[in-house]
Amino acid sequence: MKDPVIPLEGVRVLEMGTLIAGPFCTRLLADYGACVIKVEPPGTGDPMRQWGVGVREDRSLWWTVQSRNKKCVTLDLRKPKGQEIARALAAKCDVLVENFRPGTMEKWGLSYEELKKVNPGLIMVRISGFGQYGPYRDKAGFGSVAEAMGGLRYVTGYPELPPPRIGISIGDALASLFGVIGALNALYYRDAAGVGVGQCVDVALYEAVFALMESALPDYDKTGYVRERTGTILPKIAPSNTYPTRDGKWIVMGANADGVFRRLVSCMGRPELADDERFYSHLARGENQALLDDMIAQWTRQHDMQELILILDEAGVPAGPIYSIADIAKDPHYQAREMIQEVYDRMWETVKMPGIVPKFSLTPGVIKWSGPGLGEHNDEIYRQLLNMDRKQIESLRQEGVI
Repeated sequence: MKDPVIPLEGVRVLEMGTLIAGPFCTRLLADYGACVIKVEPPGTGDPMRQWGVGVREDRSLWWTVQSRNKKCVTLDLRKPKGQEIARALAAKCDVLVENFRPGTMEKWGLSYEELKKVNPGLIMVRISGFGQYGPYRDKAGFGSVAEAMGGLRYVTGYPELPPPRIGISIGDALASLFGVIGALNALYYRDAAGVGVGQCVDVALYEAVFALMESALPDYDKTGYVRERTGTILPKIAPSNTYPTRDGKWIVMGANADGVFRRLVSCMGRPELADDERFYSHLARGENQALLDDMIAQWTRQHDMQELILILDEAGVPAGPIYSIADIAKDPHYQAREMIQEVYDRMWETVKMPGIVPKFSLTPGVIKWSGPGLGEHNDEIYRQLLNMDRKQIESLRQEGVI
């Protein structure tokens, strides 16, 4: 039996960026077989190498995941010789991903207009806080600011408290996903549609967040309604909340549909509630949301988490525990779907990291290696791809270009 085809095998991607949004975009492309060449400044590398809880030399645990499947080279993009090499690399690539502040690539002579002269088929994915044009173009843009100005933080948390952080860099991650979508669309247009030319893909972090804000804009436009922070509930959607368990855990339940609600109250030993005028319909439950949630919480407090899950699963009521990473690491479903993979790393020996999403039946992705060392692939890329000899490479190294 032949090895499965990896869908992006043969696509070469040049990554020029740091930390999260740009590098996560290329990691996703690399998971599906794209050859990603990551450019880092000599000596220091991407700051991600030092981010996170565990760090050994130039290899944080986050780095091992974020830069898996990539080939790492060093190159000083601020030096003319470095810019010349960058243009040569771009000439050999299908996609270039960068997440510098707008104007930086232009300052280095690496604008899309310049790069398409050496490679008309190049697709350039540009990820920034506020996009490549507009009044806020030159503002420094971090994911946290994008989450705030994109509307997400305003609706997160409890009304009596300041808007909190989500817990992960969700703004960067969303922009990365839109960057992947943009790259794949542009590749399709260039190749499958037969156009043959590349294009620039402009991803703004705040727009990636705003795009997920559901009906907030038309609601405001037509009714003046401003969605506010509501804690754990969805206003007027009941029951749909987080409930305490006897063993000190929290279970999330969604039983707002009439049929599901009837099954829930049967589990509770209160089947009469399904016909109670306060709860018999979706609208009625919405009007009596707090009272209903109190009743359900009284019931869930009488049971341990595992007992509740068994009861509710058997009845077909959507419910699940709020997992910590410790819970996730030992969950059999995660294991069965290969969402926890153990990968060899020369510094950490082995590292458990998230598997690949989504699953393909014919062309699954693969994790080949963890994040490489600084400049680990210099010789391979500069010799094999750009046909440099050892003397040239050593000279560039002595000059601090690579």
